[in-house]
Amino acid sequence: MGPWRRVPVSSIEITAATVRRGDDIQLGGQACRVGDLIQLPQGAKQLLFESGELLTMHARTRLVAMRMLRRR
Repeated sequence: MGPWRRVPVSSIEITAATVRRGDDIQLGGQACRVGDLIQLPQGAKQLLFESGELLTMHARTRLVAMRMLRRR
């Protein structure tokens, strides 16, 4: 297959405890890819998106992300 093959993805609910680099999070109708994570006090995390924007997820924040499925 060429470089345009489809990659299987899954829509999952994430929290500050489960967010990962590479997650695509829908914010305001725009997909934002997590580039880096910074641990904050009380279970919060600051997400740095590849676009340069920041978002703070508190311990109880729940968002929906698209995550690539792992091959078995």
